[in-house]
Amino acid sequence: MGDIMIESNKLFSKVFMWMFVGLAITFGIGYYVSVNPNMLFNIFGSYYWLLIIAEFVVVIWLSARIRKMPPTTAKLLFCAYSFLTGLTFSSIFVIYEITSIIYVFGITAVLFLIFALIGYFTKIDLTKIGIYLFMALLGVIICSIINMFVGSETFNLGITIVCLIVFIIYIAYDIQVIKRNLYLIPEEDNLAIYGALQLYLDFINIFLRLIQLFGRARD
Repeated sequence: MGDIMIESNKLFSKVFMWMFVGLAITFGIGYYVSVNPNMLFNIFGSYYWLLIIAEFVVVIWLSARIRKMPPTTAKLLFCAYSFLTGLTFSSIFVIYEITSIIYVFGITAVLFLIFALIGYFTKIDLTKIGIYLFMALLGVIICSIINMFVGSETFNLGITIVCLIVFIIYIAYDIQVIKRNLYLIPEEDNLAIYGALQLYLDFINIFLRLIQLFGRARD
């Protein structure tokens, strides 16, 4: 039992380290691009959809091949995904005040910590609700597409709140999944990147929903 706890703690230290690296890259690149008008114009004027496609390709490839790829490749792909996300993330720094971004980041970090601890220490098997979380997320995506044509602000608010709740629960769920994969993915560094990616996505999605709800737009 003690050996399992030691291995688990060692794994999560790597998971959170890589998650922090990913967030630092995303927010750092996002801010850097936002204060460089030429880069900003090129990204959102010429390359935006290309970047979106590149993000999807990298994250799908990383998620699907994480068990088989060399650890160095996994780390490079994770950093590449964080970098690509940072490029499109720069719009956040243009739309919202920097103090508002810092405030929402702090709230996101607190929520993340609370539900990460719940996921780590609870005896309840949260992995059983994975299919329900996925169905809820799929429903949110479908509703978001519908609302692109409807354009209802009230409907959009409801979608944002539901999506926020789903990703908050996903934190605890993903923590348990990472613990269960301790011996299913033999390469510890690969498992750490896998876990960092899942938690990184949870954090980013929660941040984006909170900034929509509480962010203060620039004048």
